[in-house]
Amino acid sequence: MIENRKVKFALVGTGRIANNHIGAIEKHGDRCELVDICDTNPEVLKAATERTGARGHDNIEEMLANSGADIVVVTTPSGIHPRQTIQIARAGKHVMTEKPMATRWQDAVDMVKACDDHGVQLFVVKQNRQNATLQLLKKAMEAGRFGKIYNVAVNVFWTRPQEYYDQGGWRGTWEFDGGAFMNQASHYIDLLDWLIGPMESVMAYTATQERNIEAEDSGVAALRWRSGAMGTLNVSMLTYPKNYEGSITIIGEKGTVRVGGVAVNEIQHWEFEDESPEDANIKEASYETTSVYGFGHPLYYDNVINVLTRGEKPLTDGRSGLKSMELLTALYRSARDQQRVALPLEL
Repeated sequence: MIENRKVKFALVGTGRIANNHIGAIEKHGDRCELVDICDTNPEVLKAATERTGARGHDNIEEMLANSGADIVVVTTPSGIHPRQTIQIARAGKHVMTEKPMATRWQDAVDMVKACDDHGVQLFVVKQNRQNATLQLLKKAMEAGRFGKIYNVAVNVFWTRPQEYYDQGGWRGTWEFDGGAFMNQASHYIDLLDWLIGPMESVMAYTATQERNIEAEDSGVAALRWRSGAMGTLNVSMLTYPKNYEGSITIIGEKGTVRVGGVAVNEIQHWEFEDESPEDANIKEASYETTSVYGFGHPLYYDNVINVLTRGEKPLTDGRSGLKSMELLTALYRSARDQQRVALPLEL
């Protein structure tokens, strides 16, 4: 337990999502600080260290050998997360990794085992869960307001032009990134278990319809939960001309809800058999956003800091991350083998 001082963070990778992490640390500046940053690109490393005042490092080995950080945040390409997480765990430091935690399920399992073996915490960022819209939806689920769940539809209709994938040679590759399911729709696939419950089976199709990448730019799936609920997952990175929709619709015995907008930021339909005081908060929960990332990173950091200083329960640890990885793996296996895949998977 960290007492009577600020939690010390280090950051590995200063790409697109790193700014959200730097901003979250700055927001909690009275409780934490960023002491080290690592990146192999000298220009972006220089810009990040100038902004934050943290020490710069051009390789993770040197940083781990000299850093006094309590926890290291990993925002590098997804396929590198397992190796770096295991390195960090062996150095005796806690780990926070961006989504997806890995590109292979076995690698994700190895990450959890390494952190267990070395007695450190593994946090997997699922910041969308902290959105006010989804928090209200989660409370309604936990209160049983839907009754029996019949049908669920998740849509992610965004655009990622070829220039996006050309920004780095790793984007859209199987080894380091994955495709529309693994990368862009990862947070939405997380909702399928977190909100609805354990999955029974999936049947998926994927395609690279337009972009010049290894992985898919589009995918669809039929879903069945152990509860008997059925649903669909529909993902495209080819939406014209801009990001259009990130939504979840739930149809139940006693309630129907749709949370939509560009990134589940608007409660567009909210109707239940019985009224609840929380229904008055619907309008306030919806918010404007120009970013698909939402505003959940500071809230996620609040929990991480409280875990390390007060012993609070983690919102999403490594085992929570494994649930999403298992479902992603099932979707890709189904699409590859052209058959229904049952869950849970066998290693």
